Amino acid sequence: MTDWSTLTDACGPAEHVAGLLDRFEADPSSVWSEVMDHLCPQLDTAFPASYAALPRLAEIAIACSPEDLTWVLLAAGAIAACSPGLSEPGSPQTVYSAPIRVLHRLTDRHLSRAVEAEEYVNLLQTLLSFEGVEIWDRCLDGLQTGEYELDCPYCGVNVFVVIGQDGYFCCSDDYALREVEKSSLQPARTQDLDGLPRRLFTRAMADGQESLAHGVPYLFGRAACPDCGNDFSVAERVVAGWIP
Repeated sequence: MTDWSTLTDACGPAEHVAGLLDRFEADPSSVWSEVMDHLCPQLDTAFPASYAALPRLAEIAIACSPEDLTWVLLAAGAIAACSPGLSEPGSPQTVYSAPIRVLHRLTDRHLSRAVEAEEYVNLLQTLLSFEGVEIWDRCLDGLQTGEYELDCPYCGVNVFVVIGQDGYFCCSDDYALREVEKSSLQPARTQDLDGLPRRLFTRAMADGQESLAHGVPYLFGRAACPDCGNDFSVAERVVAGWIP
């Protein structure tokens, strides 16, 4: 049994976390923000009590309704995403591997039931976080929002890479406010996708998320800077701009 008095969360000693998780089980949607404030503020910082909460979150996830399950999985996924990689000694991904396997299985099953693109992308990132996939467990949201803000690796200008209903292009000015110079994106050929990109494309298609799947080749394709004209890998610039 967890001795919460020996652990800390974002607010200090964590004796209250057991009661907080009990309230979360009773009403996940209402208590989710409070849980995250204590265990994973800004969705990017975790504490000893955060990782210790993973077994309890797995129990809650097993027992809760499908309507509440997304809240529980997103909370656990945000915590898992903060964990050092599997190669790190004493990594929470290793210490709490059993509940993480349960959470991964539930997420994998629940993902195919998500209808809204935002929920689907959040759950897809959550699935990757339980697998220890770094960076892409946080950086797929542009497929849903339709935009990545990056910097050109050659001239340093800030560029928007637009992937979605507004089109597929790169520009260096605010395209939402005025007409701007655009350069077309060059998507990777779907038959050339492999590894994680192939998996993302195939999974989204299988789950009926065709518009998200259509954006994957552009995310892992190339863009040309409208200022200097040099082309670059979109995915490499997403990774380069990631701040852990």
